[in-house]
Formats: sequence, structure tokens, C-alpha cells
Amino acid sequence: MNRRLLALVCVVIFIDTLFYAVLAPALPALSTEFDLDKSSAGVLVGAYAAGTLTGALPGGWASERFGAKPTLLAALGLMTVGSVTFALADTALLLDLGRFVQGLGGALSWLAGFAWVIEETDADRRGEVIGFVMAAAVVGAQFGPVLGIAVDAYGRPPAFGATVAAGLIVAVIAARMPRPTPLPRGRPPQTMLSDNASLVALWLVFVAGLGFGILEVLVPLDLGRLGAGALAIGLIFFIAAAAEAVMNPLVGRFIDRRGVERLIRWALFLGALGMAVLATPEGVIVVAAMLAFTGVTLGALFTPGARIISRRAEALDVDQGWAGAFQNIAWAGSIALGAVVGGAVAQAMGDGAAYALGSLAALSTGVVLLLRRPVRSLRSEP
Repeated sequence: MNRRLLALVCVVIFIDTLFYAVLAPALPALSTEFDLDKSSAGVLVGAYAAGTLTGALPGGWASERFGAKPTLLAALGLMTVGSVTFALADTALLLDLGRFVQGLGGALSWLAGFAWVIEETDADRRGEVIGFVMAAAVVGAQFGPVLGIAVDAYGRPPAFGATVAAGLIVAVIAARMPRPTPLPRGRPPQTMLSDNASLVALWLVFVAGLGFGILEVLVPLDLGRLGAGALAIGLIFFIAAAAEAVMNPLVGRFIDRRGVERLIRWALFLGALGMAVLATPEGVIVVAAMLAFTGVTLGALFTPGARIISRRAEALDVDQGWAGAFQNIAWAGSIALGAVVGGAVAQAMGDGAAYALGSLAALSTGVVLLLRRPVRSLRSEP
């Protein structure tokens, strides 16, 4: 395991998810400032994921063609441009555009970072390494609300200025890292789309992302409606992400030793339960507790999903950049769908209907996997 490289990738992923998660505490205030209804708020939340979805396949091609290091540097550049645009935006359209460009950079950072660190790690340690990278992602999501509190208190330009400066420092460090040894080109990426195990793993990432997309639109607005301010909302999301950050390395170690099948089933059923309870919020404390519970259970799907995808790419001789691209498509597509459709459904039919959508997706997937015993397609070994 290359610890220096792992640390670099973890920092890059941290910055990505920091920007992604910044909206929660600031969303009620931004909705007021820019006159956003729930549907428009869903578009703003989903714009980041839409950028990630757009950049996934071009990023996979760039990682294979030019290498992980140049792609990672391009990612940091795009994230900087998007952050400056968001910080200086004076219209809802520019807000959406800034988030979209941040998402483009996020797509490249994920697939290039994952490809780089996975290719430099022995196969029997990859679950643990993925767990650490996912933990860095969650810690970034944990501190995103803290940045959101700063945005609410001091405005967007000063809050984002410091973060952009930190990102530029990381880019300088990344530029000084040794270039990874180029690997021979393998089979075409569409090979993974005819592999059942890869498709099941991508679906698990999709189900988890769908739930998170719904949560990230409705929970901040629900908390604001129940009387929570930006500081309280940020603290609630901080605690929820902290619980998920602690869980991810443990999940990685668990699946390295005992496999993924039972963990995935429990995560699906408990995640469905959490979404169902959130459909009838009784107060700030209940919403906060169920956000943490649902985030931990649905978040437990990401690490095994990434593990299976990377192992199947290796077994099928597909470049790891493409594995990251497909994972980004599943994650970003589901986050965008959950945010945009969830916001629209909540606007038209109430929050309960939107939460029910996420709960049904997790529950039905869990039932299908329970009835298919043993679930051969979930085995992470090639």
C-alpha cells in the first residue's frame, strides 16, 4: 500500500465531497435569497450530480488515454473554476452552473483517484483501501455542512476563497507526485455492461445514491420548517456524516474477510426502514436521529459496491478508470434523480411520497437479493 498516494487521494476526495455537501445548512437561506421552491432546490442540489454524470465517461477515457495523474490535476482545476462561479453567482442559473462544473471536476477526481490508488494496491488490501477512501469522502461530506454554516454566516466569497486556496495547494502537491507506471490497455469498457456482477454492484450504488439525493433536498428543508437554523442543520449533518465516516473502514475490513452478501441485505432493509420513518417527521431530534441512521445504513452499500466493481474490472481486464466512470454514472445519476424527482414529487404530492420512493427502491432490492440465495453475482472475488 502506497500510504503517501493514499493520503493524497483521500485529500482530493475530501475536497470533492466537501464542496458537494456544502448546501445543506445554506439551502433554506439560498431558497429565500433566490426564490427557490422545492423543485428548484432539487435542481440546485442535483446540478452537482448532473455534472458528475456528464463527466463520467469522458473522464474514464481521459484516465485511460492520458493517465490518472493528469486527469486528477484537471479535476482540481475544474473544481476550482466551479467553486469560484458558485461563490460569485448572483442568479439561480449561475448557482446551478457553478455546482455543475464542480460536479464535472468531482467526476474526474473520483475515477482518477480510485484508478491510481487501486492500481498501486495489492488485491487483498483493496477493500481496506477503498474503505479509507470512502471514509475520506464521508469526512468531506461531514465538513461540508461546516463550510455551509460559514457560507450562511459570512457569505459565499470568503467561505469558498479559503477552500479554493487549499485546493490549489493540493494540486501543487499532486503535480510533484511520481507519475504512475502506465498499464497496457485492456478490453473495452462495455465488457462490464454485460457482466452480471458489475451490473448488480452498480445497481446497489444507484439505490444508495437515490436515497441520499432525496435526503439532501428534503431533510434540510424539513429541519428549517421545524425551526432549526443553519448552525443546527450543519451540526446535524456533521454528526450524521461522522457516524458514516467511522463505519466505512470497518465495512471495508469486514468485506475483505467475510464477503458482502449479508451486509448488503441488512443495509438495504434498514435503509428502507429509515426512509419510511422520515416520511412522518415528529420533530428535529427524530429527523436528526433518522438522518444518521439512514445515512449509515444506505452508506454501507457504497464500499462493497466499489469493491465489487474494481474487482470485476480487474477480472475482466478493463481499465480501473472505466470502473470509476461507471461507478460515477450510477452514483451521479441516482443522486440527480433523487434530488430532482424527489423535490418535484415532494412539491406535488408531499414529502411522504418522495421518501416512500427511496424506501421502496431499497426494500424491493433487498427482497430480490434475499430470494436469490446464494447471491452469486455479489461475490467480490473475480
